[in-house]
Amino acid sequence: MNVSPSKENILKKIRKALSHSTPLPFPQSEGNQPVFQPLEQEMEVEFAEQFTRLQGKFIYCINQQEFAFQLSSLIKKQDWEKVYCLEDKLITPVVAQLADRLVKKDLAQCDVSITGCESLVARTGTIVMSSAQTSGRTASVYAPIHICVAYTNQLVYDLKDALQKAKDKYGNNIPSLLTFATGPSRTADIEKTLVVGVHGPKEVYLFLIEG
Repeated sequence: MNVSPSKENILKKIRKALSHSTPLPFPQSEGNQPVFQPLEQEMEVEFAEQFTRLQGKFIYCINQQEFAFQLSSLIKKQDWEKVYCLEDKLITPVVAQLADRLVKKDLAQCDVSITGCESLVARTGTIVMSSAQTSGRTASVYAPIHICVAYTNQLVYDLKDALQKAKDKYGNNIPSLLTFATGPSRTADIEKTLVVGVHGPKEVYLFLIEG
C-alpha cells in the first residue's frame, strides 16, 4: 500500500512521540495529597456549622441528664403525640417520662422518629446510617421529623473516614445499605424553587452528647 508523503510525515511524528515517555503534566494531582484542607477547628464545631447551614437543628448536650431535659422539653413543646423509637437504649433517661408517647409500630402515622447513627461527617454536616441499626432502613425517612441521637466519639472528618469506620466496625459483613443524610430532604426541580420534605423528613434534629 502506497502512503503519501504527508501521511508518512505524520506517522513519523507519531512514532517519535511514542518512543519517548511524556512526564505527567500535574504530578500533584495523582491522589497522593488530600483534596480538602485539614480541619482548623474542633469537629463538633465544624459539624454544627455545616449541619445548621443545611437547615438542620443542632443541640449539644454535655451529659445524659442535659440530653434527657432537652429531648423531653422539645417533644412536649412541639406536642408530638406519637414518637417512634425502636432503640430504648438511645433514650433511656426519658423512657419513663415519655412512656405514653413512645410507639414501636405504625411508623407512617408517627409525628417523629428517633434513631441513632453510625457516624457524623464534620466536613459536610452529614449523618451516616446503616441497615444494620435496630431502626433499619425506614425510620429516618418515613416520619416527617427525624431526631438523631449521636455521641462526640462518632464524629469523623470526611466521608472516607466514615466508610473506614464502618469497615473497621463490621469487617467483611458490611451492611447492605449505608445512608448519607445531609440535612432535611429537599429538591429544587420545580422552577428552581427549593422545596423541603419531598422524599424524606422536612425537619432533622441532631442531639450530640459529649462522650
